[in-house]
Amino acid sequence: MSCYHRPRLNGASIFFTVCIARRGSSQLIDNVHILREAVRVTKRERPFHIDAWVVMPDHLHCVWTLPATDADYATRWSVIKARVSRARPHSARRASHAQRREHGFWQRRFWEHHLRSPADKATAIEYCWVKPVKHGLVERPEDWDCTSWHREHRAA
Repeated sequence: MSCYHRPRLNGASIFFTVCIARRGSSQLIDNVHILREAVRVTKRERPFHIDAWVVMPDHLHCVWTLPATDADYATRWSVIKARVSRARPHSARRASHAQRREHGFWQRRFWEHHLRSPADKATAIEYCWVKPVKHGLVERPEDWDCTSWHREHRAA
């Protein structure tokens, strides 16, 4: 069995990539309202700051900053993924998903990178915002609805 050694740094800023199991589909965008509610409720229960977020058709990227006294991002992701899975209609599952009590919507793991400097954080945030452009989904970051770009760039 894999053994993942993850840093335990209170107050860290972290870049995440989280994918759904069925790559190439639009299921994540189709269910973005469910994802938003799952994040909202989880954030209320286990606070964290969203520095940037973009939801693509089959994956998402985001940058979080955890509270100064907390390093537990894995539980937050577990809760968010579970809430999204439970809120969606049930579909056929592989035996391995049923055995682990999984719905099969998400890939089991996620990728994270602890940001080491303000420049590293700025690069990760910019990556989130330009991702829809790089994928050819829109011409400008502001043309993509499922991003935190709008929150950060709204007119004063």
